[in-house]
Amino acid sequence: MANKNNDNQLKIELTPDVAEGTYANLAIITHSSAEMVLDFVRVLPGIATANVKSRIVLAPEHAKRLLFALQDNVMKYEAAFGPINLPGMEQQQQQGGRTATPFGMPEGDA
Repeated sequence: MANKNNDNQLKIELTPDVAEGTYANLAIITHSSAEMVLDFVRVLPGIATANVKSRIVLAPEHAKRLLFALQDNVMKYEAAFGPINLPGMEQQQQQGGRTATPFGMPEGDA
């Protein structure tokens, strides 16, 4: 309860180091019956190894809320700025794949 102010509103603080953000161009999502794990990776061309830069662990209910929030924000973004084009996604969807990988890398199993 220390993070709530007198108006019963949550006070969220963003520290300077977190505010800088961490760039990632690949997300690996795994799950169990109890949680969803999102690993964010930065893959660079010509480099054979890529490290996980951030890991977020969510309850399935929170993962679904995140899914809906992302869908809502992508729709708002596209309404304001136009469609987001994903080169190669049509071919992957036709082949049954749903994961986009950077730089044409093969899809991995995590």
